[in-house]
Amino acid sequence: MEEKDRSLMRMLGVLSTVGLTMVFATAIGLYIGLKLDKWFGTSPWLTAVFVLFGLIAGFRNLFVYVKRSQKMLEEDEDKKHDR
Repeated sequence: MEEKDRSLMRMLGVLSTVGLTMVFATAIGLYIGLKLDKWFGTSPWLTAVFVLFGLIAGFRNLFVYVKRSQKMLEEDEDKKHDR
């Protein structure tokens, strides 16, 4: 497999996890919020707060993945120029 194809596959692998982490982070926040609201009887406040926390965590992961992808692209470009 060529180096270009390898870097493309690596990039697709990293970026394909972005959508999943956004969904999972939000779903985990929703689940925790619902359970705490049921336990404390504060519906819908804790659900809203924890969904917001889940969204923040998902976007944080998005920025981490984008930064990692940019770093991988820069490293690939540096390897091309070194040859």
